[in-house]
Amino acid sequence: MTAPVPDVSRIAVLRANALGDFLFVLPALEALRAAYPAAELVLLGAPWHARWLTGRPSPVDRVLVVPPAEGIHDAPAPTTMPDFLAAAGREGFDLALQLHGGGRHSNPLVSALGARLTAGLRATDAPPLDRWLRYVFYQPEIIRYLEAVALVGAAPVTLTPTLALTAGDLVEARAVAGAPERPRAALHPGVSDPRRRWPPHRFVAVADALVAMGFEVVLTGTESERPLVEQVRAAARAPVRPLVGALTLGGLAGLYAECAVVVANDTGPLHLAAAVGTPTVGIFWVGNMITVATPLRGRHRALTSWIIHCPVCGADCTRDLYPCRPGEGCGHRESFVADVPVAEVLEAVADLTCSGGAQPHRLGKEAADVVR
Repeated sequence: MTAPVPDVSRIAVLRANALGDFLFVLPALEALRAAYPAAELVLLGAPWHARWLTGRPSPVDRVLVVPPAEGIHDAPAPTTMPDFLAAAGREGFDLALQLHGGGRHSNPLVSALGARLTAGLRATDAPPLDRWLRYVFYQPEIIRYLEAVALVGAAPVTLTPTLALTAGDLVEARAVAGAPERPRAALHPGVSDPRRRWPPHRFVAVADALVAMGFEVVLTGTESERPLVEQVRAAARAPVRPLVGALTLGGLAGLYAECAVVVANDTGPLHLAAAVGTPTVGIFWVGNMITVATPLRGRHRALTSWIIHCPVCGADCTRDLYPCRPGEGCGHRESFVADVPVAEVLEAVADLTCSGGAQPHRLGKEAADVVR
């Protein structure tokens, strides 16, 4: 194990992508916090990180918003890249870590921060940092980032992303959805990549079955997923309640925290539900099962599709060039998870909600008071 770097007072960590990506890096951030308890931990993130993490319990002390750039993010930001780098140089970072990806675009950005020491990930097409670890796609993401922070002496303190709720999260969730009067199940039928999308009619079948089992069923989704959520709602024979565009990200966390189970594609909301302690049933392509599915089975089920050939052209999608994602080489975007049976999802829900294996939610003190 590498020893911690001496005399560190400020650490920059580049991680400026989406919700699930941030949750996967939380154990690495916790490791950095434990290794450098007196240092300020600054996340170089996207605009949504600044909005969401301000005032929220986390290992991060502060967020600096990175301007949009190729391979980083594309959301509008208040500064240009030259202004950002000039301000970052004045921060006097002792350590700068690249936990954003393979490093083709992100390693030059981290190197330009002027930190005393840089460390992180490096794919074959990326320039080196002072200390680096080879980026290999088929590796659990959480372990990948724990290995990266070990380059600067940060040892793991947890292998599980956990997120403490605030009182405001639960107040908002209850203002929109009310307190559950019977077991509540949330279904999230959307996902940004159609290759990871379970067919809508399967979610309809699950919704109808869960209502028959005595659950209250709500449908969650982003604004862009509204048509998909409406398709599921309209096709369901049983009454289900759509909650699209009604909650902030914190409110969504509060909603999930009071659910008996969340059923979703492999997407940020699924990992958010797991991080607040809610039992989950996730639907995964086998490659993503390796990289992002939780290995825990006490309160989570990861149902796997073993399709490795493109449903359209038959290309072997486990052998594409970097970044080795399903269908990347052939360009088709058909679902790779359509073969996961409804019966397996319902069996997993019944197992999680009837076995008594679910664990208490991780609540901040104020949030716990609201629940009581």
